[in-house]
Amino acid sequence: MKCIVKLLWDNGFWHSVVVTDKNENVGLTLESGSFDALIERVKIALPEMLELNFGYIGDVSLIFEVERSDDIKKEAS
Repeated sequence: MKCIVKLLWDNGFWHSVVVTDKNENVGLTLESGSFDALIERVKIALPEMLELNFGYIGDVSLIFEVERSDDIKKEAS
């Protein structure tokens, strides 16, 4: 099964939203202050969520999509 993991940066934290390749929401939303830590958390939790929500037991292929936006404030001169 293929899953698309959307990693979003918001207010100092990374958030994840996971959907299957059939656009089904897996129901797994995690957050972390570290990008790498969040990826590892998703890799650990996702197989269990797929089994619980879809009865799926098997290999999983992950596609990570990253979206990060920041505002840069100009300092007064």
